[in-house]
Amino acid sequence: MTFRQFAFRNIVRNKRVYVAHFLSSSFSVMIFFIYALLLFHPNLQGELASTSITISQLGMMAMKASQYIIFTFSFFFCMYSVSAFLKARKREFGILMVQGMSPKQLHQLLFMENMMIGLASIIVGIVTGVVFSKLVLLVSASVLFIRNGLPFYIPWQAISLTALAFIVMFLVVSLLTSRLVKADQLIELIRAADKPKPEPKASVWLALLSIVLIVAGYACVFYFAMREESRYILLACVTLTVMGTYFLFTQLSVHVLRWLRSRRGLLLRKTNLLILSELSYRMRDNAVMFFMVTVVTAASLTGIGTSFALLNPGLAAMEKPYAFTYNSIGNNPYEEEHWKVIEDELGRAGFDYESARIQVGTTKNGEGLLALSSYNRLAGMLGYPPESLSPNEILLAPTTVFQQTQFNKKGMVPETLTVAVGDWKKDMKVKAVGAAIVDTYEKRVIVLPDELAEYAKIESTNHIKFVVKDWEHTQEVARKIEAKLEGNPDTKGDYYLETLVTHWLTSKQENGIILMVSVLIGIVFFTFAASFLYFRLYTDLERDRQHYNMIAKVGLSRKEMGRVVTVQFMFMFFLPFFVAVIHSSVAFMALQQLVSYSVLQASILIFISFAVVQFAYFIGIRWRYLRNLTRAM
Repeated sequence: MTFRQFAFRNIVRNKRVYVAHFLSSSFSVMIFFIYALLLFHPNLQGELASTSITISQLGMMAMKASQYIIFTFSFFFCMYSVSAFLKARKREFGILMVQGMSPKQLHQLLFMENMMIGLASIIVGIVTGVVFSKLVLLVSASVLFIRNGLPFYIPWQAISLTALAFIVMFLVVSLLTSRLVKADQLIELIRAADKPKPEPKASVWLALLSIVLIVAGYACVFYFAMREESRYILLACVTLTVMGTYFLFTQLSVHVLRWLRSRRGLLLRKTNLLILSELSYRMRDNAVMFFMVTVVTAASLTGIGTSFALLNPGLAAMEKPYAFTYNSIGNNPYEEEHWKVIEDELGRAGFDYESARIQVGTTKNGEGLLALSSYNRLAGMLGYPPESLSPNEILLAPTTVFQQTQFNKKGMVPETLTVAVGDWKKDMKVKAVGAAIVDTYEKRVIVLPDELAEYAKIESTNHIKFVVKDWEHTQEVARKIEAKLEGNPDTKGDYYLETLVTHWLTSKQENGIILMVSVLIGIVFFTFAASFLYFRLYTDLERDRQHYNMIAKVGLSRKEMGRVVTVQFMFMFFLPFFVAVIHSSVAFMALQQLVSYSVLQASILIFISFAVVQFAYFIGIRWRYLRNLTRAM
């Protein structure tokens, strides 16, 4: 038997341990390949650019960034998984050295094993990606709203990039991990599994700090959502929450379990003594793993849920409430003609609509000025109640929903405001904040009584607004209107037309890119998180076999052993998931403060989907683990 055959048979003999590492690595290779497949697709960039050059650039940047993220996490994942397996095989390495294997040969053996698994993962991942590439292209075309679809092509560039990147990665991992075993400490290798575990220790102050950090992180999230401060605040939220989560598992959990063990009535009930004792040591051994699983799962839940929420058409309607907006610039003699063209096309297509022309002026401070009658006309079209003003009162109309949220906060609206237009100037009382229905480019709009608006001699810009029922289906009408308006070269520069359906489709395409990126990365992260749990369980399998075999001799039944293992597994599988759900729920509640439509449905759908997958994984792993322990008994 050659040395290469010996390394291969070592992998086959330990296939139960290495299967999660192999499958997770293959999966990350496949996802990386999918991004490369889309990145190099000859039609993708052109289709995206036809809608918006910015979207095209965003799509390419998102694909590249996703590849970097997956590659980086794959590297650390492989390092973690291989180092975990090496610790579990220390006794095996000690026996090999007793039989005459040199440290150099041991390092060579580990290098060959890692490279064999890595190359197999690359081949399986790429082949699986090629097999499902047509389905990936169909789904991608649907998510990105590409009308002509994405035809299948031979992705040689994607195959080459994926193979080269992961060969380099597995080569580096193999070189590093082969040095993790200190082959000169032979006694330590042989007796590695026999060392008694010390009593878990933790600091009371760090345990309390975990609660403080998490609460502070949550508070920062809501502060950011309510005040829309700098992104550095958001970075501080994430940092505080991550640090608090780390201390939660490494410090606070130890004190909670110690407190449960101190309650004798609970401790001595049925198998609770065995459950709590085992949980204390498992918590100490797996605290860092629980922390990583929680952070990765929370990132997956939040990213995917946010992307689904952003696909809601309510977001586009919230930003731009009018199906069509015709804006005249300067003296536009074709305004009436164009207005009739838009109405004729909408009528010919069978759409119910309402239209109104408003005139928005500008103060010396850059604020918009609008007559009350025009404001009420828009409010009626959009279903808002009309407003009334006394001669000395004004209404503040925000130009965005976010600005409206700011105005609605206590102390953000002044009691009086000075309105200055040309030589006309007057102090006015602010009656209230109106609805965000005047979507102009001014920082805010001041609504004046009609007589004052006329007295102020507002030199204004004309805006013709159209409210259309079922505006989501006006894409074809919008194309026809744009074609007719652009048909007269003499009118160019005198107007510009904004269409809500174009804005919505562009937004859907942008969010489709984000959704693809977040879903694929989220799935990879969730797979890594599940693999972390698998590694920890199966690296402790031999010790658990001996442990339960000894306890069985003094009366532990198989039913009781099953109960003990089930409770421990529920703790290991669902505690990180539960904490991740809490973190993500806070993020979704903060997101709800920024939008006017509900994100509850999207968030619940994501939570349920992940919970179902997690529960199925829990059932499968528990069944296999109990079967292995039962054989030992």
